[in-house]
Amino acid sequence: MKANLKSINKTRRFSDDFKKSIVSEFEKGNFSVLQLSRLHSIHFQTIYKWIYKFSTFNEKGYRIVEMEESTSKKLKDQEARIRELERALGQKQLKIDYLEKLIEVAGKDLGLDLKKNSGTQHSSGARKTGGK
Repeated sequence: MKANLKSINKTRRFSDDFKKSIVSEFEKGNFSVLQLSRLHSIHFQTIYKWIYKFSTFNEKGYRIVEMEESTSKKLKDQEARIRELERALGQKQLKIDYLEKLIEVAGKDLGLDLKKNSGTQHSSGARKTGGK
């Protein structure tokens, strides 16, 4: 015989400060409602309720309409920027690797440690001038 167990509903309670911080993130335009919902694991309808309750811009009787295209465009722009920065970083790393190899090869040819610069001889071209 199996015990007849009811599932336990766990409800979370959020402070007003937390709710207001979520609403302010939305109002600043940093995140969309769906992004906030995914980020904090909160149902999007709950976030809309908080917006209607705590928003400084929202007046009673007005409905918030979110432009999905603008949110997706922001996301695509940010992804493109990340790809651009990763490509630039990769190019810089290749240049660093090339220059380090060049220093290593030149050091072997000259028999000097060019990185430390401690074993190099002073040039004979500079003369000490007498003090006046």
